[in-house]
Amino acid sequence: MRLLKVAAAALNQTPLAWAVNQKNIVAAIHTARAAGVGILCLPELCITGYGCEDAFLAPFVRETALDILMEVLPETRGMVVSFGLPLQHAKAVFNACALAADGRLLGFVAKRSLAGDGIHYEPRWFKPWPAGTRTHVEVRGQELPLGDYVFDVGGVRIGFEICEDAWAAKRPGAELSLDAVDVILNPSASHFAFCKHEVRKRLVLEGSRAFGVAYVYSNLLGNEAGRAIYDGDALIAAGGALVGKAPRFSLRSVELATAVVDLDLGDVRQGALSSYQPNLSEPADARVKVTFNYPAATSPSRPLEETGWEKGPYAKEEELTRALTLGLFDYLRKTGSRGFVVSLSGGADSALVACLVAMMVRLAFTALGPEGLVERLPFLPPECPATPEALVARLLTTAYQATAHSSETTRRAAREVATAIGARHLELDVEELVLGYRSRIETALGSTFDWEKHDVALQNIQARVRAPSVWLIANVERALLLATSNRSEAAVGYATMDGDTAGGLSPIAGIDKNFVRSYLRWLEREGPVGLGPIPALRAVNEQAPTAELRPPSAEQTDERDLMPYDVLDAIERAAIRDKRSPREILGQLGVEFPAHARATLVVWVRRFFRLFSQNQWKRERYAPSFHVDDESLDPKTWYRFPILSGGFERELAALDEDD
Repeated sequence: MRLLKVAAAALNQTPLAWAVNQKNIVAAIHTARAAGVGILCLPELCITGYGCEDAFLAPFVRETALDILMEVLPETRGMVVSFGLPLQHAKAVFNACALAADGRLLGFVAKRSLAGDGIHYEPRWFKPWPAGTRTHVEVRGQELPLGDYVFDVGGVRIGFEICEDAWAAKRPGAELSLDAVDVILNPSASHFAFCKHEVRKRLVLEGSRAFGVAYVYSNLLGNEAGRAIYDGDALIAAGGALVGKAPRFSLRSVELATAVVDLDLGDVRQGALSSYQPNLSEPADARVKVTFNYPAATSPSRPLEETGWEKGPYAKEEELTRALTLGLFDYLRKTGSRGFVVSLSGGADSALVACLVAMMVRLAFTALGPEGLVERLPFLPPECPATPEALVARLLTTAYQATAHSSETTRRAAREVATAIGARHLELDVEELVLGYRSRIETALGSTFDWEKHDVALQNIQARVRAPSVWLIANVERALLLATSNRSEAAVGYATMDGDTAGGLSPIAGIDKNFVRSYLRWLEREGPVGLGPIPALRAVNEQAPTAELRPPSAEQTDERDLMPYDVLDAIERAAIRDKRSPREILGQLGVEFPAHARATLVVWVRRFFRLFSQNQWKRERYAPSFHVDDESLDPKTWYRFPILSGGFERELAALDEDD
């Protein structure tokens, strides 16, 4: 048997944070060496960070990346290691991987299929590598291979698929299998989205089976650059079975998946396939061959069975908990903020945001312990609070800000949730401020406002007057103010700019209202594995969502102002995700919601498209949000729409044709 121990690293990198990134890379190499690993795969663009954006075009960034590569080369003694970095050749910049062995650079492979959809903009910075092209590049005085090479290192043939290469219809792995490779390395920066782990795993498993290789898939970890969250899904497969896996959503900077693979078994399985036709005319210059002695390995790893929350009935809720708490933790430490502030209204959205911060603290306390927390959050004193509850009180401040239209129901709900999660809770009366602004403007304009004529203005001043208070609290505490708007509100602009949208980060802006409500019901009754429920959320869940900006006699609710949230979310998905016209959507709704009259559905479809087109400017101004769902409305990373448009006038007029 040809036994070999391989490893895939998950690294929590930060764009252009050279010292931090280098430290994590070296730590991964040291951990792998201590475990007897022969081949280590590091993530895509791990030296610079994946999210450098236009900085990739700056020559000094690429030069510094090469400096770091040369500095860490000696660390690869006795190992084979791949590094991701941008590389310039022939006046073009490529997304490349360098392969090193025993302190020596062997060559570079560049990415063929660039990710240019969704949140990705790689074609803006990089050029795709032409399939089958091989050349040489001068790097620090050395002429090194660059292109579609197979590396024969100590008798083990190694090839590359770089992230998107494996998602393309024509995978490089198919060609590599004909070149009899033993191991395919896939350095990736594959962002988190609901249920994406299963798709990613299928690509890895099928790659190992179809290509007859050990497949080593590394990934980034954490909130790398602000919006995208990486779950650290490092995987190793052999013979179509999962044999190595790193923990997802780890709060540590480095995680490793390791496995011992039997390379002979891959040869036997591939040779037994009648369809396998090896490439017997491989060009002499297509292979880079070097001598190397691998560490001894014994006992091939057995297939793994995934268990726990990933296979439970609430996998989506569990994923959301871990993704957003990891995103918040990294945002906190990477911005140097000293905590969070949430304007807690007593409603669903702000309750969810506050609970996420509290769960972040509890998960971090369990994973890192007091000493680890002090190391990651250096503003904490050495005698870090000894309990998660004390740490929540230190890191989270909530504020309920009442006007004349606020109810005792929401006041009580806010207080009960804050108490249950351990936040420092403040109650402020801002009605005097509302009246002050109103009287001053009435005097200045020489008119008197009333609800019949000035409904929106009188609602908005109440929301806006709350922002200065929570901003002041955040500034005084050097904390980060969290906005609380959700995706359904963003779709139709049902939010007050500089009011409830105020904040430096909007963590749930990518989540639709229906899921917010169902998640909170689950969190009230069951909660995440290892954390449990928050029963105090009952005071929030038993209410109908309401902004509480009109007088109580108006009996204001969100759905009365807009439409039922399940209908709103169905229209949004059909319009934005599926690119359907208003008339097509109307027909779809008639089937999906037969209890509603056609005339009512027409009103709701008109309302959605009118509000969506009118409120693009609001979405452009939202605080950065986390990407958790491939149905995002974020105009900077997912769905681009003009601020000024025709407002779907022709399309909405077509709704009358069947009346």
